[in-house]
Amino acid sequence: MNNNSMADAALNRLVVFARYPELGRVKTRLAADIGAEAALKVYRQLLAHTRAVVASLPVHKTVWLAEAGPAADLTDEWTGYEQLPQPAGDLGEKMQAAFAHDFERQASAVVIIGTDCPGLTTAHLTDAFDALRTHDVVLGPATDGGYYLLGMKQLWSSLFTGKSWSTDTVRSATVADVKQLGLRLHLLSELSDIDTGADLRAWEATTGKTFEQGLRVL
Repeated sequence: MNNNSMADAALNRLVVFARYPELGRVKTRLAADIGAEAALKVYRQLLAHTRAVVASLPVHKTVWLAEAGPAADLTDEWTGYEQLPQPAGDLGEKMQAAFAHDFERQASAVVIIGTDCPGLTTAHLTDAFDALRTHDVVLGPATDGGYYLLGMKQLWSSLFTGKSWSTDTVRSATVADVKQLGLRLHLLSELSDIDTGADLRAWEATTGKTFEQGLRVL
């Protein structure tokens, strides 16, 4: 890595939105189909997968954690991450606060992800930061009409307002905002989130593996 690349990496920030593992409070839509204990197991696997693909990135990492319930597993480790509590508000308000936090600290590029995407790889994250050298916004589209990744070089607040969060209109509304602002957009490959039992079954059917087997080889 040359000096310019090292300088760029030092100003890059990765944000992860997550929850502590807790029975009945994680993956609730999935739990409605496969049961709370099975959903908790899936969530722990997704957390481990997310940490694994993030581990080698030479960027500052922050995890914004939802408020823990009384039975939360507070021993869940985020070693090497700055840890902050998620603020109040809807998802858009929370994401805007996270981007603002890093841009106020002179970040040159900020990328945000969740912990729902078993197809996410280190290469997707590297591509996102690379794209932000020549583009204003990078989006990782999800098959459900949302997105699994959003990155930008400065804060554009309109990307976080006027959205019906957790619906299939989020991606199209965000892309429309980017176009209206005249920004350069880079799209990553489309991936699937695991939010429901149908998502889980579709992912297993597509990969030909059980969820646990699939995550071990990603």
